[in-house]
Amino acid sequence: MYDLSADGWRPHEGRRATLHDYEPGADDFLMAALEGLAGEPKSLPCRFLYDARGSALFDRICRLPEYYPTRTEIGILEDNATEIADRLGPNVQLVELGSGSSVKVRVLLHALDTPETYVPIDISREHLMQAAQAIQDDYPELRVEAICADFSQDFRLPPVGRGRRVGFYPGSTIGNLTPDEAREFLSLWSRRLGQGALFLVGVDLRKAADILEPAYDDAQGVTSAFSLNLLRRANRELGADFDLGRFRHEARYLDEEGRVAIHLVSQADQTVRLGGAVFALKAGERIHIEDSWKYSLDGFRRLARKGGFAPLEVWTDAERLFSVHLLEAVG
Repeated sequence: MYDLSADGWRPHEGRRATLHDYEPGADDFLMAALEGLAGEPKSLPCRFLYDARGSALFDRICRLPEYYPTRTEIGILEDNATEIADRLGPNVQLVELGSGSSVKVRVLLHALDTPETYVPIDISREHLMQAAQAIQDDYPELRVEAICADFSQDFRLPPVGRGRRVGFYPGSTIGNLTPDEAREFLSLWSRRLGQGALFLVGVDLRKAADILEPAYDDAQGVTSAFSLNLLRRANRELGADFDLGRFRHEARYLDEEGRVAIHLVSQADQTVRLGGAVFALKAGERIHIEDSWKYSLDGFRRLARKGGFAPLEVWTDAERLFSVHLLEAVG
């Protein structure tokens, strides 16, 4: 295993998952929230949805009957695990972006030929370390090197061993970025993973609103609680005074744009205090929380090329609800 210190990655003995912590602090959250609420339209950054409670709520979302992406992507990985493992090769360093509970990566780890290192990256430190240690316990021969960070931050990956470096970005999380942001993100990770590295990316496909909208606004209200938890976190960590009972979760599919737009809607004229500033909201005014962009297969391939990757393979389910793309970093 390795321990990351100020000097870099250093070998050490043991079977504990190790952590390098770049978790954004309260100042990052405060500045982003102030900027977003001062904008027009108002917004709050979706990356701060994932504190410990938010991560737990998202795990619940992934098990909801309306939320098809998780079970569909797992099905694609299970159905094609042998082929995917053959394409990735032996002794890989597997770098998972937004690892969450690390459920999907277990399908890959089970199929891969002697993977050397697993590098889960997530913004929620507590959730990350619990999941990383669970993987370490179940795969004792694997080096598990957890990184707590925002993907866009400047950080180093551990050195590659005998095999290829492989990025794994499941869940169609890339859909939370606009297409321009996604291109920039892909370009960043093409450089970070390194020329010749592979990138396995889950991408949700365009489909009817009657499938998409319930996936982001379920009957049990878990997705609503997930969105509202962002306000709860701002109250707890930043001293804001959001009244959660005066906001409503809303998810709408905008077919022409190909995105699900998620907002918190003010239910009354109200003011919110945050960081010494006061923000007025009118009844019906929306705070943008996140988007989930959907792609065609060819549309995502074009985007990948613009971001410095060569498309290699794509796997889908029988109904073409979801896709898993294998890309190669070409610079």
